[in-house]
Amino acid sequence: MGKFSLYNIPLRSLSEGKHEFKYHLDNKYFELIDGTVEIRKGNLDVVLMLKNTASTFELNFETNGSVQVPCDRCLDDISMEVSTKNKLIVKFGAEYTEESDEIVVIPEEDGEINIAWFLFEFIALSLPMKHVHPAGQCNKGMSSKLNKHRATLADDSDDDDEEEDDTSLEGDDSSFSDPRWDSLKDVAADE
Repeated sequence: MGKFSLYNIPLRSLSEGKHEFKYHLDNKYFELIDGTVEIRKGNLDVVLMLKNTASTFELNFETNGSVQVPCDRCLDDISMEVSTKNKLIVKFGAEYTEESDEIVVIPEEDGEINIAWFLFEFIALSLPMKHVHPAGQCNKGMSSKLNKHRATLADDSDDDDEEEDDTSLEGDDSSFSDPRWDSLKDVAADE
């Protein structure tokens, strides 16, 4: 992770007590995170408050700013605000393991942790599942193409379904006979 060496925190060399780290995540950071199509660009500030005790390191992240993600409807970029607080507990151990969402064990001989991927996960998890522009702000060309396509499919399938339902209901009434209701047919005929 040489390209993320800026995000290495040398835990072993930190004195006990509280320490503050500040990071600015810009477009270059999101370009370096491999395999992400979800977040294309960003401009965020991260304040990390680290508390070093005898046996653990408590990392409290506060992230604020905005990111650019593709709109689920028109695929144009949409700006989404990010304001999140996250906590991570780091312990030393024999090998790297993630005991839970908030507890990480790192090898004692390494003595440091790289938080680049944790920052990305915190940001990605803070975003809503659905990424769409407010009504009327999607790309007009793409929206018209989607509406044209959707209208064609919806009209064809709705008409077919209605016709089938109408004919099948009429046929069912005349041919279906339930012996429990046969005596009621006579009552209705007398009126």
